[in-house]
Amino acid sequence: MSQLNSTLYGIPLKNPLVAGASSFTARPEKVKEMEAAGIAAIIIKSIFEEELQLEEFKLDESLERYNNLHAEMITTHPNLEYSGDQQHLLMVKNVRAAVTIPVIASINAVTREGWVKYAKDLEAAGVDGLELNFYSLPLMENISAEEIETGHIEILKAVKSVVKIPVGVKLSPYYTNITGFVKRLDDAGVDGVTLFNRFFQPDIDTLKEKESVTFSFSQVGDNLLPLRWTALLSDKLNCPVTAANGILDEEDVIKALLVGASSVQIVSTLYKNGLQQITEMVEGIEKWMELKGYASIEDFRGSMSKDKQQDPWAFERIQYIEMLMKKSIMF
Repeated sequence: MSQLNSTLYGIPLKNPLVAGASSFTARPEKVKEMEAAGIAAIIIKSIFEEELQLEEFKLDESLERYNNLHAEMITTHPNLEYSGDQQHLLMVKNVRAAVTIPVIASINAVTREGWVKYAKDLEAAGVDGLELNFYSLPLMENISAEEIETGHIEILKAVKSVVKIPVGVKLSPYYTNITGFVKRLDDAGVDGVTLFNRFFQPDIDTLKEKESVTFSFSQVGDNLLPLRWTALLSDKLNCPVTAANGILDEEDVIKALLVGASSVQIVSTLYKNGLQQITEMVEGIEKWMELKGYASIEDFRGSMSKDKQQDPWAFERIQYIEMLMKKSIMF
């Protein structure tokens, strides 16, 4: 039988399939089902500092609303502490206790103090690793790309300095120079990078003439962007690369492994096809490896990365010049 052993952020895995952060991974009964189906690791639903801050402000407002109604209110009002992050940590502990596979915590913070605090608390909760979600929506024209990237590097170093477990970074595809920034992360000691995060995008309701928020699952073809960048980066880095976004079936997994990924994250396919999709993907990878005569993933991983391609421009080509030169082709 083929050996599917791989890694995520340097953490050993029984196969390359990782359940990405979602509402599924916040529920102990669901992560048990995922483990039984064959998932190799899970990323727990993210903790969001902005969300916790908002909840804290709302709680403070409700606690103080009647403080001055009469004299006794200040002395008899219950002394309640905000517990949003404590609730998240309890959820993490329950999920960690439910399975034997690696459990990685996902962090979305906005302040240096938040990144460091949540990292330390989550390590204490027993997780096997951390995933930092780095992204930026720069709204001020006087903030440079260099400032944003340097800030992220400093956050990584700050987190790495206070925890002993592996720390990976999940990136957006919107950096000015992805190659340069990922190399800086690698030099700073990151334990792995995941390409790429998927974001909500605002939309417009034309009947109500107001903004709306859309949610869409990954579609066929969404894996092509992480596929390109995994191929371009995997040979340049000391740290492993994880492919995410648009990984829907075993063929998508195999493609990611061929260009150098050590693992993949899946979310949308679990919602669309059910948790049995995990088993089908694992079995599909095994069948393909047996057909090809591969005993282990390392026998073929990275065999189609950029540096190993017969066509050296295969993953660098943006437009087909010869096609654009043909005036007979109408665009």
